[in-house]
Amino acid sequence: MKNIILVFACLVSTFVQAQYISSITEPDRTIAINTDTNNLMVRYASEVKAEDIRKHLTVLASDEYEGRETGEKGNDMAAEYISSHFAEVGISPKGINGTYYQPITFTSAGWNDTEMSINGEKFKHLWDYLGYPTVWENTPKFTSNEVTFLGYGIDDPKYSDYKGKDVKGKVIMVYSGEPMKKDSTYLITGTKEASPWSEQMKLKLDAAKANGAELVLFVSPELKAFLMKNRKYVLGASLSLGDLTDMNKNSVQHIYISTSMAEAIIGKKQKKVIKARKKIQKRGKSKSVALPVKMDGKFDNFKNLIKGNNVLGYVEGSDLKDEVIVVSAHYDHLGIRGEDIFNGADDNGSGTSTVLDLAEAFYKAKSEGNGPRRSILFLLVTGEEKGLLGSEFFAENPLIPLENIVANVNVDMIGRTDEAHEGNPNYIYVIGSDRLSTELHAINESANQEFTQLTLDYTYNSEDDPNRYYYRSDHYNFAKNGIPAIFYFSGVHEDYHRPSDTVEKIMFDKVAKIGNLIFHTTWKLANREKRIVVDRS
Repeated sequence: MKNIILVFACLVSTFVQAQYISSITEPDRTIAINTDTNNLMVRYASEVKAEDIRKHLTVLASDEYEGRETGEKGNDMAAEYISSHFAEVGISPKGINGTYYQPITFTSAGWNDTEMSINGEKFKHLWDYLGYPTVWENTPKFTSNEVTFLGYGIDDPKYSDYKGKDVKGKVIMVYSGEPMKKDSTYLITGTKEASPWSEQMKLKLDAAKANGAELVLFVSPELKAFLMKNRKYVLGASLSLGDLTDMNKNSVQHIYISTSMAEAIIGKKQKKVIKARKKIQKRGKSKSVALPVKMDGKFDNFKNLIKGNNVLGYVEGSDLKDEVIVVSAHYDHLGIRGEDIFNGADDNGSGTSTVLDLAEAFYKAKSEGNGPRRSILFLLVTGEEKGLLGSEFFAENPLIPLENIVANVNVDMIGRTDEAHEGNPNYIYVIGSDRLSTELHAINESANQEFTQLTLDYTYNSEDDPNRYYYRSDHYNFAKNGIPAIFYFSGVHEDYHRPSDTVEKIMFDKVAKIGNLIFHTTWKLANREKRIVVDRS
């Protein structure tokens, strides 16, 4: 998941997007698959083998690697295995200072204990309220005898909740969104289009900090629905990019509260709050309301720095070497929970092991004088399970200029068969191929018809896909920067994110065949005369 604060801020946003292919493509199987070993693509694609992938995966998804959780020993062991394989094969490093590594600093933050009560009534964290430990000073005890209702928490030249009000050192409560007139236009913009104050929570946080507020309570009608949907991401410690140990110095402490908790705070002042909101709507003038209330809290948190690495191997191209294809997979998983090891054989040991074999195949082509025209970066990232963090870090700190990256080919979970294709493993979900470049889509289709003849299922490529898989793997951090990306995925199954996702359940012949398609598509991207064009947005 993307940073959970940003996800929450955008929860109720509405997006109008183009519709993309979401049907199933069956190849013409009356045409024979090209098996001519005089064809360089056929010759080197055959180097992507089930037995090689099994060898890698047996190591990476073993108990010894402890589930490869970001920042833990098993993750470091996996990075060492990947880099050692690159070195053994002869693949060049493309990390920092001549290494295979791109070091990343993360902040692990969580609650040792947190509780809140209003006038003696206790409320539940992750049900009635949500606090992010990164923005808090460790506060074993917090008490306030008053909360100030302050409209929407906006401080704009066209409308201000702070003008003429002193909130220094106070607890303020504000609503999400921004004020509207009776004609359904927004007060700030004067149109039916909202201003940035509706979606950019940072604006409200900055305004509260600038005016000296001690704590902001954001009333969030969607809080409980959000928590139910994202519970696994907010339970336990979170991981964020960078050193956030002093984040509380840069942001005001804040909590998202449910409407029921807001009602408890408002108490007998409900009529005054309603009157204040009506005044905002009618006159465009904010009115604060002092709410006498006994609020007690405990915000006992921790923030620790941990380290991780993206691993980068490089096969340099020939005459078009400055243009680069990035082949990616994430190698992290969920680690150990209690006594269970989450080995992540399919997620994403299958993709990682396949990328290692793809790298070896392309390097062999190069060493025999048949190497790609464009360069290929084999990027194994960490932190995907924590919110696509490793690929986000690479995109924000690229070791290759982003404008030089022609396309991203991403591999995440290709080792099993899902319920929709039970008994028919000869398929792969393809996501994103036509989102930015129709040429990328056509190249993958032609490679499949000629060399592998898999069923190409675009179900999850639909903009209406409720699973939102297009936004949930590492290719997205390339696509959002305008780089065409294609994501190969065989779907979820009963062992997804469970300790039972183990090596013996992987369908290695299936993985190798998908690996062959990925090889052919990557080869075509790397060797065509012109780089693919971005013709969609």
